Amino acid sequence: MIILDTCAIIFDALSPSKLTSKAKKAIIEAEEDRQLFCADITLWEIGMLIQKKRLDPGTDTENFLQLVLESRQIQVLPIEPEIAALATSLLIPHFDPADRIIAATAIYHHGSLITSDQKLRKVPNLITVW
Repeated sequence: MIILDTCAIIFDALSPSKLTSKAKKAIIEAEEDRQLFCADITLWEIGMLIQKKRLDPGTDTENFLQLVLESRQIQVLPIEPEIAALATSLLIPHFDPADRIIAATAIYHHGSLITSDQKLRKVPNLITVW
């Protein structure tokens, strides 16, 4: 199971050259196995980046999100009570609440997180790919 961090989804959709070869390979293999996921908060994060004009996908937010999910057959994982609890625990020493939820989602589902975020790559018990 591969879970895409917000940056990984954006890079894959708009700037694939920013992904490492290891990340690209993991995405392709997970897509072939229908094991490509993202945390639901990732969709909100992308929407906020578009709204704040820090990301211009060339279309409106809803259309962009639909295109991204459909293009790779990405499945969206909801925040379960266990994920919410894990995200608030000391096991994830990261300041950003969205990143804490994304990391907790990957840990809870025993997935590998594709991320360029150095802070996330240092989270104990979180398997990352970059």
